[in-house]
Formats: sequence, structure tokens, C-alpha cells
Amino acid sequence: MNKQTRYWLCQIIGWIGLYALFAILYYKFDKDYYFNTAAKRNAYIFEGIVEIVTFILFTHLLRLCLKKVNWINNSFSKVILIFFTSVIITTTLIFFTTEFIETIPTESFEHLEKNERKEKAILLEKERGLVNTDYYLFENNNKIDSTKFSEYTKIKKQTHWYRDKNKIWQYEKNKGDYWYSLINIFIFLSLWLLIYIVWHYIDKNRQDQLDKLRLEAVVKSLELKTIKSHINPHFIFNALNSIRALVDENPERARTAITELSNILRSSLQTDKLETVTLEQELDIVQDYLALEHMRFEERLKIEMHIDPDTLTQPIPPMMLQNLVENAIKHGISKDVNGGIIIIRSYFKDDHHELVVQNTGNLQALKESPSSGFGLKSTHDRLNLLYQQKAHFEIEEKNGNMVESKITMPVAQIL
Repeated sequence: MNKQTRYWLCQIIGWIGLYALFAILYYKFDKDYYFNTAAKRNAYIFEGIVEIVTFILFTHLLRLCLKKVNWINNSFSKVILIFFTSVIITTTLIFFTTEFIETIPTESFEHLEKNERKEKAILLEKERGLVNTDYYLFENNNKIDSTKFSEYTKIKKQTHWYRDKNKIWQYEKNKGDYWYSLINIFIFLSLWLLIYIVWHYIDKNRQDQLDKLRLEAVVKSLELKTIKSHINPHFIFNALNSIRALVDENPERARTAITELSNILRSSLQTDKLETVTLEQELDIVQDYLALEHMRFEERLKIEMHIDPDTLTQPIPPMMLQNLVENAIKHGISKDVNGGIIIIRSYFKDDHHELVVQNTGNLQALKESPSSGFGLKSTHDRLNLLYQQKAHFEIEEKNGNMVESKITMPVAQIL
């Protein structure tokens, strides 16, 4: 259901439910007064329908006015002022509207009630033997006759009917009834408006949270795409340099290298649309890359892999391990005339998945290279974006001739 449909359902069900609740209470505790005759029962139902329609109409108009003044964007103090002003004005309008409508039909509940009270007043006159007396003239020469006044007030108090000085029956509605109606309407409207305001504040807060999450997701996606757009050209550039070095020395190996590169590019294009890939998929790219680089370095490049088979299904950011291996070759192996070794490890430790790349070299050579900064920064940024401070990346020198890059990520539950 859309908002408009939910609103009208709440309006109709809410006001009908309130009327039904009062009808049940009146039937249980004051049945004789409200339902003692078919005429009064029908009149009560008619007036109930009138009140339901009136409340729905005026609360809907109130809602339109609130939307017109854009109340939700006002300060809290101003919303309080709008609340009480709206309730007071709407209460007054509903009160006079219902009072006017209920007096139109000749068989209204109020008319029937007045007639019953009049009959009771006439009956009390007879019971007290006051017929054809002047008890209603309780003032005589500006002196109050206590006996007459007592009889006069008893009948008026019980029925609200009294005879004037011309012996004509008059009806005086209890002023407390007006205040009772006004207070009831005020309470009902206050509850309605309070629910309306609280609901919209909650809905606005929820919508703001969703908008914030959507914005964060968009920013995160754009940042990841920006990082990837830098990673792929960087990798391709280095791979093409490796192939160029083989073209003159060994054309056959160069053709093989081009095939390897096409496999790597095909894999990278597929993974570029994903936030994570499995370690097994990433290792396929890394192995193709190392095979490509091994053609260039030959015996100068030694490779060791220690991979826990249970970690192969763990998700990691695509091209991240490849980027670390690439840095290890570019800033470690290639700087040493004797080459070196690259060791790749993957294992579980303390409910975390750790990826480690070790290579021959030193941190000083890595720091002096201006191109290394982006690769390391992108690794930090991607881990922060994907794992929200739950993953860590660190790089340090080991034993003076080895550099270790380690990524620590939360273990993903694989279903």
C-alpha cells in the first residue's frame, strides 16, 4: 500500500474504532439511556456517523493545512505552537459543526432526550401534587418562597425543564455538557495530531537514515571504481613492458605472454564489476601474472606459495593480492641484480583471514619509489571502504633483506 492508502485506512478504521469502543461502553454501562427505544438507538447511530464523517473531514483539512505550512521543517518550539493552535481551532470548528448538524433532524438524539426529560418533569409535577399550583412563582414581592423554590429547583435539576412565570415549559441545557463535549473533542484531536506528528518524525528520521546510507553506498561505489580505474591501467602498463622485453629476445615466449595477458585482462574485466572475489579466483590472476613475469626474470625470480585450502573460498577485494605481488616484483626483485624470492601465504588466525606477501628487498627502496604510494594507499582505502575498520594492512621489513605485506580481514561465513 502507498502512503495515501495507508493514511485513509488509518483515518477510517481509527475513528470508526473509537466510536465503536464508546458504543460498547455505553451499551454495557448505560444501555437504558442510549438504547432504551428504537428511535433513540437509531438517532445515536445517525449522530455517530455524523461525528465520524465530521472528524475525518476536519482532521483531513488540518493535515492539508499542516502540509501547506511545511510544519516538519520548523523548530521544535514552533511545532508546539502549531500543535496547540491547530487543536484549539479545529476543536472549536468540530464542536459547533456537530452541534448544528445534530439539531437539524426532528428525531435527533438531543430532541428525543429533551422530550423524555419533559415527560419526566410533567410526571414529577403530578407526583408532588404541583399541578394547577403556582410553585414556579417562587418569588413573591421580591421575596423567595423557600417551599416553592425547593420544588422548582428539584424538577429543574433532575430534568433541565422548568416553567417560566407564564407557566410555559422551558429547557435549559446543562452547561457542563458543553465543556464535556469540548474537552472530549480536544483530547481526541490532540491524540490524533500527536500520533500524526510522531509518525512523521519517525518516518522522516528513517528516510534520512536511508538517504544517508544510499549516499554512503554511492560514495563508496564511486571511490572503489576510482581506485580500480587506477589499478587496472597500472597493471596493464607493467605487463606490456614485460612483453616488450621479450619480443626481440624470444618471440615464441612473447606470443605465450600475450596469451597469458589476455587471460589476465579477461579475468580482471569480469572481477572489475565485483566488490569481492574468492581467493581462488584472485590466485588464478596472480599465477598468470607471475608466469608472465617469470619469462622476463627467469631464474632471478623464485616463487613459493603456502595456501591453506580452507581459505580458497574466502572473499577478498579483486586485484588486491595481485597489486601486492606486482609491488614486490617492481620494488624488490627488479632492484636486485640477483633477483629474489616471493612468498605468498594464506591462513586463518584468531578468527581472521591473513594474506601475506614476502619478497626480497628493503623498505627504503619502496619508500624512494614515487609510484609505490598509490598502490599502498589504494590497499588501505579499499579495506576501509569494504570492511569499515575491521580489516588492517601493514608493511614492514624483516631480517634486513625481506619486506612483508600483510592483510588481515574478518573471516566470512560461507553458506
